[in-house]
Amino acid sequence: MNNETTEEYSLQEQVEDHESTIQQKYGTFGGVFVPTLLTILGVILFLRQGWVIGNAGLLGGWLIITLAFIIVTFTALSMSCITTNIRIKAGGAYSIISQSLGLEVGGSVGLPLYLAQTFAITMYIFGFREGWLYIFPGHYALLVDIIVFGLLFTVAYLSAQLAFRIQYLILAVIAGALISVIASVFSGAMEYNIQWWGTFPGAPDDNFQGGSFWVVFAVFFPAATGIMAGANMSGELKNPKKSIPLGTLTAIGISYLVYMASGYWMARVAPVDELVSNYNVMIDYAFWSPMVLFGLLGATFSSALASIVGAPRILQALGDHKIFPRGEVFSKLADNGEPRNAIMMTGGLVLATLMVRDLNTIAPLITMFFLITYMMINLVVFIEQRMDMISFRPTFKIPKFVPFLGTVGCLFTMFIINSTFGLIALGFVIITYLYLTNRELHVPHGDMRSGLFVSLAEWAAKRVSGLPENNERAWKANLLVPVRSARELRGSFSLIRNLVYPKGSVKLVGMSGNNESSAFRDSLMDFAISFSRENVYTQWSIIDSDDFKDAVLNSLQTLQGTFFRPNILFLRLPTYKRYDEELYAIINEARNNNMGIQLYVEDPIAQLGRSSSINVWVREQSPEWDLSMELGNMDLALLTAYKLKVNWKAEMRIITAVEQAQVKEAYRYLKNLLEAARLPDVQAHVQIGTFAEAIQHAPQADLDLLGLPKNPDLDELRSYVEQTQSACVFVADSGNENILA
Repeated sequence: MNNETTEEYSLQEQVEDHESTIQQKYGTFGGVFVPTLLTILGVILFLRQGWVIGNAGLLGGWLIITLAFIIVTFTALSMSCITTNIRIKAGGAYSIISQSLGLEVGGSVGLPLYLAQTFAITMYIFGFREGWLYIFPGHYALLVDIIVFGLLFTVAYLSAQLAFRIQYLILAVIAGALISVIASVFSGAMEYNIQWWGTFPGAPDDNFQGGSFWVVFAVFFPAATGIMAGANMSGELKNPKKSIPLGTLTAIGISYLVYMASGYWMARVAPVDELVSNYNVMIDYAFWSPMVLFGLLGATFSSALASIVGAPRILQALGDHKIFPRGEVFSKLADNGEPRNAIMMTGGLVLATLMVRDLNTIAPLITMFFLITYMMINLVVFIEQRMDMISFRPTFKIPKFVPFLGTVGCLFTMFIINSTFGLIALGFVIITYLYLTNRELHVPHGDMRSGLFVSLAEWAAKRVSGLPENNERAWKANLLVPVRSARELRGSFSLIRNLVYPKGSVKLVGMSGNNESSAFRDSLMDFAISFSRENVYTQWSIIDSDDFKDAVLNSLQTLQGTFFRPNILFLRLPTYKRYDEELYAIINEARNNNMGIQLYVEDPIAQLGRSSSINVWVREQSPEWDLSMELGNMDLALLTAYKLKVNWKAEMRIITAVEQAQVKEAYRYLKNLLEAARLPDVQAHVQIGTFAEAIQHAPQADLDLLGLPKNPDLDELRSYVEQTQSACVFVADSGNENILA
C-alpha cells in the first residue's frame, strides 16, 4: 500500500512539476503568504484606518472592512479554484485569464495589470518617503525616492530569493509594530466610549465638507487589494496549485482579523475628532511609537518590493507570448532564472514616474486595473462553472454564487470608487483587446473559448427550436456547393464569396471517387481557407463516391437534419450536356427539401465582366398588376441581386417585358415593389415586346438573374448567356425567403 502511494505521488509531481526549473523554488510561506500579507497590511492600516473608524463609527468601519474583504476573498476563492484546474504558468493572473479566455483577453488585462503593478511601486516609494520625512523632515524628498528605488531595484535585479529574505525581516518589524499596539491595551490607553455609527464628517484635506459611507469605502478598499502578490510568482513556485490557494487565503484571513481588531483599538484609544483629523493615531497611541513608525516604513517598502519582483514576471509572460511587438526581448531569463530584461524595463518606468513627483491623479486608475483583473478572474470561474464542461475539474471547489458575487462586487466597486476612471480603464482594456485581436497571436495552449461558443450555440439552438421554424427576417444565404473539381470551384470563387458575404456561410462538399488522389482534398481545404480569409465562414467535407448525383442527393438529405443547415444549393451548368440528367434529379431533390437553388451559367468569354451591373428579370403580372406579400418565384432573386449590388458596389435594375398597353401599369408595379422591398438606388426598367425579344435588347449587364422554371430546358438556359451576352444565374425560391420582410 505504501509503495502504491509513493508511486502515485511521484507521478503527480512529474505531471505538476514537469516544467520546474531552477527558478521554481519558492514554497507557500515565502512565495505566497508573506508577500501577500505584507502587501495587504500597508499604508491604509497605519495611516487611514483611524480616519475610517472616525467617519463611519466602529460598526460602520467593520462593515466597510468586511465588505471589502468579502469582495477580495471571493476573488481569492475563484483564483484558488481555477489554479487547481490548470497548469498555471508565469504571469499569475495573466496566465489564468489567457489560458481560459485566450491570449487576446489575457493580454488586454495583463498589460494594464503590469502597468498598475509598476505604477504602484512608485506610489509605495512615495508612501515610504512620507514616513521617512516624518522622522527626518530636513531630508531632500527626491533624494529619498531615488535611494529607496535604488535599493529596491538592486534587490530585485540580484535575486527574488534575496527579496523574500528581506521580507522576512520586514514581517518581523510589522509584527513588532502590531505588538506595540497590543501592548498599549495594558497601559490604560483604551479609555474612550465607542461611537458605533459615525456622522461621516469628511477629511481635513477638504476642510471636513462631509462624506458618505461609500466615499469612506472607496478610501479603504485599496487596503484589501494586493492578493495577487503571491500569484504573480506563479512561474517560480514549487507547487502553485497548493501554494496559491493556501498562502493567499491564509494571508487574507489574518489581515482581516488585524484590520477588525485594530479598528476596535482605534475606536477606544482616541476621540472621534482626533480620529478624523490625525492620520498618525496608530503611531501616537502605540506603546512604543517608533516601532509603529518602523512598521509603516516596512509596510511600504515590502509592498514596493513585492511589486518590483512581481511586475517583471508579468512582463516576462507577456513577452513570452509576443503580446506586443519585440516582446520576446523581455521573455529572456538570466542564468539564475531572473527576468532581468523585464526588471530593467520595469525599473526604467518606475524611474520615469518618480520624476513626475505626483501620481495622485492616476492613483484611482491603478486601483481600476487591479479591480478589472479581479473581475476577470471571477468571470473566468463563473463561465467555467456555467459551461459544466468535463475539463473543469478543480480540486478546490467553490459554490457557484462565489464567482458571480465576486464579478458583480468588483464591477460595483469600480464605479463606487470613481466611475470616470472605471470607464477609462474599461476603455483601455477594450482598445487593447481590439489591437491584440488584429495581431492574430499564436496560441501556445488551448483555452475554453471554443467550449464557450459551443455552449452558447447549444443554448441558442434549444431556444430557437421552440420558435416558428421560418424566420424570414433572420434569413441569410447559407450555400451548399457540390464540387466535382477544383478547377470548377476556382471559376466560381468570386461569385460564391459575394453571394454570402458578410453574414452567410459556405458548405463545400467535394465528390471524390475512390481512385482520386489526395490532391483534390488538399485543394478543397485550400479553398475553404481562402474563403475564411475573405471573412466567409466555410466548412468542407469529402464524400468518396463515383456517383456525383447520389453523393449530392445523400448530402441534401443528411444536411436537412442539422441545425445550421444550408438553405441554398449552388450549382454550375456546364456548357456540355453530359451531366444534364444528374442536374435534373438534383434540382428536383433540392425543391423537395425546400432549398433555394442558384444555377450559375458562366459566360465563357466575358465571365463576370467588371462586376458592375446586375439585371433581375421579373415576370409580367397582368392583368391586375397588384403587389402582394407573395411575390412568387422572385424573393431569392431580388435578395441575391441586392447582396451582389452591395458587395460589388454595382448598379442594379429590375426588368419586366410587357406589351405597349401595359407599360404604365408595369412601371407602377416595379416602383411599388422597390419601395416595399426597401431597395434604394435600383432602377425600374420596362422592356416592350415578348420576353424572347426583350432579353436580346435589354440594357447590358455583367450578370442577369432569372427565375428557374419547375421543369427547365437546360439547353434553353444555356442559350440565354448568348442572348444576354452575360453570365446568368437561374434562381428558385425555397419559400422561406421574403424580400418584403
